[in-house]
Amino acid sequence: MKKHLKYLHRDVSWMYFNHRILQEALKDNVPLLERLSFLGIYSNNLDEFFRVRVASISRIAECEDKAAHDEQEQAHTLLRKINQLNNRYAKEYGQAVATVTEQLRREHICLVDDTQIDDEQRRFVHDFFRRELAGHLAPIWLENISRFDGEADDCIYLAVKMSREGVKRNYHALLALPVSRVGRFVRLPDRDGCSYLMYLDDVVRSCLPLLFPGLHFDHYEAYSFKFTRDAEMEIDNDLRNGLLQKISKGVKSRRTGLPLRLVYDGAMPAGLLRRVMNKLDTDRLDTALAGGRYQNHRDLMSFPDCGRCDLKYAPWPSILRRELAGETSLFDLIRQKDRYLHVPYHSFDSYIRLLQEAAIHPAVKSVRTTLYRLAKDSKVIKALVCAARNGKHVTVVIELLARFDEASNISWSKRMQDAGINVIFGVEGLKVHSKITHIGFKSGQSIACISTGNFHEGNARSYTDFLLMTAHRGITADVDRVFRFIKRPYAPTKYHELLVSPNEMKKKFIRLIDAEIRNHKAGLPAYIKMKVNHVTDPVMVDKLYEAAAAGVPVDLLVRGNCSLVCDQPQLGGRLRVVGIIDRYLEHSRIYIFCSGGQEQCFIGSADWMPRNLDYRVEVVTPVYDPDIRAELHRVVDYGLRDTTQGRRVDGIGTDLPLSQEPDAVPFRSQEALYNHYKADNEKTPEA
Repeated sequence: MKKHLKYLHRDVSWMYFNHRILQEALKDNVPLLERLSFLGIYSNNLDEFFRVRVASISRIAECEDKAAHDEQEQAHTLLRKINQLNNRYAKEYGQAVATVTEQLRREHICLVDDTQIDDEQRRFVHDFFRRELAGHLAPIWLENISRFDGEADDCIYLAVKMSREGVKRNYHALLALPVSRVGRFVRLPDRDGCSYLMYLDDVVRSCLPLLFPGLHFDHYEAYSFKFTRDAEMEIDNDLRNGLLQKISKGVKSRRTGLPLRLVYDGAMPAGLLRRVMNKLDTDRLDTALAGGRYQNHRDLMSFPDCGRCDLKYAPWPSILRRELAGETSLFDLIRQKDRYLHVPYHSFDSYIRLLQEAAIHPAVKSVRTTLYRLAKDSKVIKALVCAARNGKHVTVVIELLARFDEASNISWSKRMQDAGINVIFGVEGLKVHSKITHIGFKSGQSIACISTGNFHEGNARSYTDFLLMTAHRGITADVDRVFRFIKRPYAPTKYHELLVSPNEMKKKFIRLIDAEIRNHKAGLPAYIKMKVNHVTDPVMVDKLYEAAAAGVPVDLLVRGNCSLVCDQPQLGGRLRVVGIIDRYLEHSRIYIFCSGGQEQCFIGSADWMPRNLDYRVEVVTPVYDPDIRAELHRVVDYGLRDTTQGRRVDGIGTDLPLSQEPDAVPFRSQEALYNHYKADNEKTPEA
């Protein structure tokens, strides 16, 4: 019987990953305001994790089906592990916030609360309250509601306790802070060379008497809390409703999802805490965690810089590639040879230009693309609308089930339909996650763009992604077949160049790994190098174990979930996983197989998770151009030797920095890549 090696559950591995983000906030070599941002990212990630993953695990744990007893036990064990790690990391987080806040004070950026301001500052705060806040605060008496039904879980709340001298009765109110309207931080007038800021929470605390006029309270207490709901949507199965209507109803259902987690000010009196928990239906509550004075630290991502650019990363302006920025048609350049972009090092504007050229070029017949997430003021949509108005046949496949972007995608879908664009809402039962664009010409020729990430201007400023633009006949023909499959799903489709899931991608990746094992045994060169976001598919995890155990060097860059446990004797030290967290979010997916010396390189949208390989429409393309293949190698090799931001992901949560390894030489991969692309662009003539 085959002995299975260790497999780390994806949700435990995610907790380890988020902990690595927290550790960035404690590094002295990270600029101070960037450390604040990492604290915000950690908090935001944790909220989404509880809303989605912990929600799913909790459903299994609470299942009343006796046949699911084993699954229930596993779910309970997993919840205990998650909560154990969460409690441990919460203490580190609190210490990190205190440390960074104190260091800000040393840099003359002072966060003050309502007890620390003088009369002049208090007058400013009260004036701000009257001008900006008063109309957006709507207190609700806790005694008047039975539970929190309509309250959103993306807010910070104050539980307010009020009393009058000589009267035994206390009064309690609920306040939702209008962060989305006025921001989380209020900047007070500078003085004596110092910048002063207050949390919005403290501004409201300072102005509570102004909020309850005429009620003659003489004592106020206010304690912050936030809660997390189950974010899984209840999709209406009524066949009379269209998919658009079903998703719209599902988005609304999130507001009434069951609470899963409460984080509250640990100083909140026990009686007030019980009142809050009663309104949250504590029978269903999995986690109640006492925290500090402030919740929702995700707002630290937008902390005012107070003009202190020296406390942030030095700017790296995106590079507009000169070879793609001249007067020569992009179509002609792509027909000459494959072209690429590596955003955000390179400007995403070159892809926008490709769409704009397609919109006005008389030889273009059709434009088809897949959209998963969209920027608020999307240039992509503007170019597609322009193409439709110029008589091109424009088709957009938009994924309505892109988590937390459903409402935005619904709105964009309606606008595109109004402009005459043919909008397809994905494939029933399969989420369309591929990132592909196809431009068809009246001559029958075509050009395709295949990306590792969304066609999204916002993401392209902070996510590292590769875009391949090609006129390769086999690849463009396969991209056309993908769009046909989406239009008429489940029809038998044969792809000749692309790896497409859920069709043959997984089988082809397995064959590529098997070939490396055979080549090594035959004495031929063999290795596997990959850069992905997640590796959790049990079959692929086992195949990587098998390759390493057989003697094949396996080097992986994995940003997030990783179910591999590297320190196992059978692997002989040949399995290495490195995780990089830096100013850009590592997002591109790159696959390199030695193939006996005839190397094969691929890029695409798919991670190695069951959802990507089995339940989504994903596209991975081979890369044939030698110059682009060299760049892919550079990206992976630089990442594997990143001693500044890289950590050895071991599968047990230790994740030691590469800087602690013997003979480590300081090297930061993102900085090296930016400098490389900048120097390369300066010596490239404009086309």
